Amino acid sequence: MDKSIADLRKDYTLQDLNEKEIDPNPFIQFKIWFSQSLAAQLPEPNAMTLATCTTDGKPSARMVLLKDFDEQGFVLFTNYNSQKGQEISVNPHAALVFWWAELERQVRIVGTVEKISSAQSDSYFEIRPAYSRLGAWASNQSEVIASREVLEQQLQEFQRTYQNQEVPRPPHWGGFRVIPEEIEFWQGRSSRLHDRLLYTRLDDGSWKIKRLSP
Repeated sequence: MDKSIADLRKDYTLQDLNEKEIDPNPFIQFKIWFSQSLAAQLPEPNAMTLATCTTDGKPSARMVLLKDFDEQGFVLFTNYNSQKGQEISVNPHAALVFWWAELERQVRIVGTVEKISSAQSDSYFEIRPAYSRLGAWASNQSEVIASREVLEQQLQEFQRTYQNQEVPRPPHWGGFRVIPEEIEFWQGRSSRLHDRLLYTRLDDGSWKIKRLSP
């Protein structure tokens, strides 16, 4: 390696973020930023890190995809028996992080987690590609398997089972909603003096905005 990791750095100079220009509603502010990430044609702007934790404090994180958001929260879909699903079931708190490198922006969300309704999960499952629907049946997510061939054999079995018919949603598969208690908007700035504005939900449901030191 010609260049050490310690020497890798970039100075962020594209934009700033100030209290006078942001929306007082963090969901509207997120929608503005998300729309700008779409307009910039970023690769998978809905990709986000989901961090969960066991009851004894052991954290885990992975990349997942945001599939919906509104003022109720941020929705993702998964196998409820997966590692993240099991951790959420015993410790219904999570953190999300969006990183839009090309815009030098990050959004961090911390909150509680709930399952969405079966009807909502059904509606989303119905619009998934056929192979994705079959894959939800074939994969026992997070469980150890002997080989790739085992997974492919299970997929073939479900292809035969549901040949020429609609693939129903597995009972162990559906959506989670992260209900924010905090949402932080981070804009990269020069000399690592970044702009950080934190929305905190108050008891009456309103939001308080605070600037954090970088």
